[in-house]
Amino acid sequence: MPFSDTLLEAGQDVWAAQKEHPFVRELATGTLDEAAFEHWIKQDYRYLLDYARLFAIAGTKATNEKTMTHLLGVAHQVLDHEMDLHRGFAADYGISDGELEAVEKAPTCVAYTNFLIRTAYEGSIAEIAAALYPCMQGYLDVGEHMASLATDKHRYTPFIEMYTSDEFRDATSWCRGFVDRCGEQSPGEHDAMRAAFLTSAKLEFRFWEMAYTQEGWGL
Repeated sequence: MPFSDTLLEAGQDVWAAQKEHPFVRELATGTLDEAAFEHWIKQDYRYLLDYARLFAIAGTKATNEKTMTHLLGVAHQVLDHEMDLHRGFAADYGISDGELEAVEKAPTCVAYTNFLIRTAYEGSIAEIAAALYPCMQGYLDVGEHMASLATDKHRYTPFIEMYTSDEFRDATSWCRGFVDRCGEQSPGEHDAMRAAFLTSAKLEFRFWEMAYTQEGWGL
């Protein structure tokens, strides 16, 4: 069994919980509170800055030239393309670029990005691969689940289309192969990879909850 499948099997309860989360189900049907989606936009914008850093640092640790090139390319793609899409979403809700850049991370966003950056600096390339995988595979799987629940086009349809696009499927496929290669090349790191994967997966679930409850610091 490919190691990516082993990880997904270990995280199947978290995957099921994500798909049943009210943020996911209500976004799929177009009934999600706009304020919750705005909170997601703002926090995910801040998250993506560090997700790009994760890929960039991974690129510096890669020993294979082709892998290094791809990882650094993904970092650029996140900054150049995906964040532009978020700025577009934000503009639809009257949120300026300046407001996005000034957003304070919510506690869950802090926890998730701190975990990713610590893994990037302290972990091996195999651990980094496992830590970044839940975001890619999770959004594709959740996006496909949303698409299966949606019956009509609505204001959140572009979100569903973005994370079920051919481009995103290709990116996820590469990421899955990256995890598999790391699993094959580093059998002694399987436990560390599994731990990194599960931590990211649980934080993915908490990210939906953070957006749905519009989590802040309460200060």
